[in-house]
Parts: sequence; structure tokens; C-alpha cells
Amino acid sequence: MGLRIGIDVGGTNTDAAVLDGDTVVAATKATTTEDVTTGILNALIEVLSAIDVAQVDAVFIGTTHFINAIAQGKDLATVAAVRIATPPQSLLPTIDWPDRLLPVIGDNFHVVRGGSQFDGRLLNELDEKGLREVAGKIRAAGIRHVALSSVFSSVNADPEIRAAEILEEELPESTITRSALVGRVGLLERENATILNAALRDLADRVISGLERVVGGVGITAPILLSQNDGTVMTLERARLFPIFTIASGPTNSMRGAALLAGITDGVVIDVGGTTSDIGMLRHGFPRESTIAMSLAGVRSNFRIPDVLSLALGGGTIISDDGATVGPQSVGYRIGTEALVFGGGTTTFTDIGVAAGADPIGDPHLVTGLDPDTVRRGLDVVREMLVRAVEKAKLTSGDVPIIAVGGGAPLLKAIGGLEGMIIPENAGVANAVGASYAEAGGEVDSVYSLEGKTRAQVLEEAKELAVARAVEAGADAEHVRIIEAEEVPLTHLPGGTAVHARVKAVGPFIALKKGN
Repeated sequence: MGLRIGIDVGGTNTDAAVLDGDTVVAATKATTTEDVTTGILNALIEVLSAIDVAQVDAVFIGTTHFINAIAQGKDLATVAAVRIATPPQSLLPTIDWPDRLLPVIGDNFHVVRGGSQFDGRLLNELDEKGLREVAGKIRAAGIRHVALSSVFSSVNADPEIRAAEILEEELPESTITRSALVGRVGLLERENATILNAALRDLADRVISGLERVVGGVGITAPILLSQNDGTVMTLERARLFPIFTIASGPTNSMRGAALLAGITDGVVIDVGGTTSDIGMLRHGFPRESTIAMSLAGVRSNFRIPDVLSLALGGGTIISDDGATVGPQSVGYRIGTEALVFGGGTTTFTDIGVAAGADPIGDPHLVTGLDPDTVRRGLDVVREMLVRAVEKAKLTSGDVPIIAVGGGAPLLKAIGGLEGMIIPENAGVANAVGASYAEAGGEVDSVYSLEGKTRAQVLEEAKELAVARAVEAGADAEHVRIIEAEEVPLTHLPGGTAVHARVKAVGPFIALKKGN
């Protein structure tokens, strides 16, 4: 096997790392640029100077393009939302969306009779005639992207599949995003994620074409893969269809990289960046996923996303003159000119960490005049923040390994209270290392009826489907493994005849050959 290049685009830096097996042979940090691709190019040029480009098997990229678009409400296409349910509906898909995102669908929301019940039985027969009339309205409005959701499509996708076939017949120039392929059980949250995915489709085409140009422009002919929110990767073809699956890849890449660099598959990871710190739990080398609806830039969604706690604590976090207040304000990317250790006039977490004996950053002599009480109080506040966050992230009350990564990880050496903390070599580029740690995955999250089946049979059926989906996503069928499997009886339903099954399968990505 040849070399793998991992690239992770952060708000301040774009990190790149080259791996030969599990060994980091080259790494760099480049400033993230407004167009993002220039920063990627700069990082690529730097690491390629240390290797033979012909030996590169694949390039793995984690990008912030899509989460930035949602957070800022820009570069989003107009979407028509079609819900297969029982009209009329009182809860609209954008009922609690922030104002900046409301124009995404505007008044383009349609309800058509159909859908399923919780156990998969039909709720209503699909109103095909009504659906074709809705397609005519969408065509007349000139909308090219449709978000299609059906009641309980995560249990029985047939009504949604048939509806998609009709819409594709009536709207051959439009894209159709089906909710069963995006989200989990829970109509509103799944529908929200589907709408956002549809709104990102045009941007995804532009971004991915740009990435292809940048990587190809430096002489790399190997496949390009994008990091997903759950710690796996996907092809560019799939990323064009489901850009929503990449939005939380940053924290995920850092956690996957932490597992590889530290040789630990279960523990708590603290990723200290320039503005924030992300804390999450590793299970089997992957970040623990959230099992509840999460807010994505103000929109409740329930697709695959890591359960990560973000703190307003980073290397650029501003410390008050007395040290009693830490953040939330930060100097951000201006740390190189504003922090005391770089000759600036603002006291930051970097400054008090260096003053307390952390690894030297900038010029340590510039913080020798800091009041020791200010340093002590500031570090006490930081310690309390991190200890509380670690306790929230842990699954048990006992001790667990703590792995610190990110550019600000060395600052944690000045803080007590985190016994046994590990800062591995190359911790500063753990996100890029994690991006290159290629595996493909498949997941099942659905409600199953127990009529004629046992709970064990249902779980086995879910496992087989998860494995099949992993193989479809590009995993080596001979080496797929189940890393998570659970089934919970839904005792609140009549007769207790259903279970909620969640299974995740992963395996090595096999399309790592030039020209694939």
C-alpha cells in the first residue's frame, strides 16, 4: 500500500499529513484562505515536497465549506419540500428555523397523502395524481432541488421511493433528496436535514469540482475521498449527493487521528484549536454519535453526527486582567499578532499557558511579567471548564484515558487535574491524520416490528443490512466489522411489538488504487 494524504480545513489553519501505514512521514499547517481551496493547495505543495507524488494512493479531505454555508445562510439553493403524510399538516418543516435560513424553502412546501405507520403498514395510499400536480407547481416555480420526506420512511421507505420515481419522471432536470437516505426516526428532524442537504447540492458540485482541480493540478492522479461526520469516508460521487454528511467532519477527524496517534481506541479526546476546544468520547476508535436530535446552526436535525461538546476555549481565547474570566471572546486567527508571546497586547490562553511552563510558543520572555495570580486564576478557570466537560463526555464514572490533540494541546501541560493525559507525537495535525485513516461505513437506525420475529432475529437482520451498506459505500467485504449494535424495546407502543435497532458496520476502503 502506498502513501495517503489527509487534509483537514479548519477555521484558522488547513492541516495536511502524509501517512505511510500508521507512520506520519510529512505534515504541515497552512493558513486557511477565504476560498478554502487556496489554503488546501498551499498545504499540498508543502507536504508533496517531501514525498514522491507517484506513491500517493489517495487523498482524504475534510472541509468546512458546507457547515460555513449553513451557518452563514449563504450559497444555499432554493428547495421545494414535499411531505408524504396526511394533509393538512400543522407543523411546518421550518417552524423553528433561524431567520437567515427561512428563504431556503420560503412558501415551497407541499403535503401529499401517503406514508407509513410506525410498524411499516401503510398510513394512506400514495396520492400519485396529487403528487404529479405538486410537481407541476415546482416546475412552474423554477425550483431545481426537491427534499422529499415521508412519514416513517425510516421504517418503510416504499412510499418515499415511489414518490421519488414520480417526481423524477415529472422533473427530470431536478435533484430529488430522499429523507430515508439522510436522517433517522423523527419526521421533522429528518426532514430538516433533507432540506439542508438539497440546498447544498449546487455548492457541492462547485466545491468538489474545485477540489478535483486543485489535487489534479499538483500531479496527483489518485482518488479523492471526503471525510464524513461519523469517522468514515465517501467518494466524490456520493458527496455530490449527500454533502450534509461532511459538515461535522472536523471534530471527527481529530478524534480518529487521536486514536491512531495514541494507539487508544476508547477514551476522551480534547481537541484544542485556536478558538474552541471540542471534547468527545471514543468508542472502538470512532467518536460516539449523538442519539438525539442536535442543533445544526440553529436547525434541529437527526442524521449521523458526533456527540461533541464545544467550549469557547482555544489558544486565542482572551483572559481578563485578573484572570477570573476566560473567554468567550478570542483573537482567533489574529493570535500571531495580538497574543503577548507574539509581541501583541492581549492576554490569551496561550500566554498564561506558556507563562506557567507549557511548551514554548512564540517568545516566552514576553510573558515573564504576567502577574502570577492572574496566571493561576486563569488556569484554575480553564481546569474547571475542562474537568467538567470530560466528566460529561465519559460513559462511566471511572478513570478513562484522556488524549489531547490540536495546535493548543501543549498548553494543557500547564494544567493539573487531568491525570494521565496523553499528548501524542504529531498531536497538532491529528485532524489531518484522522482524515487519512480511511474506512467506509454503513448504518441502520430503524424501528422493526416483532410480528413473527424475535429480537435476536431483528438485530441480526439489522447487522446484515449495515454490512451490506458498508460494502456499498466501498468497504472491503472480507474485513467489514460491526462496531456498534443495540436494540431497544419500544414498550410504549401497543403490545410492545416493536424494537428500535441501531447498528454500525465499518471496513477498510478498497478503492485506493490509482485510476479508480
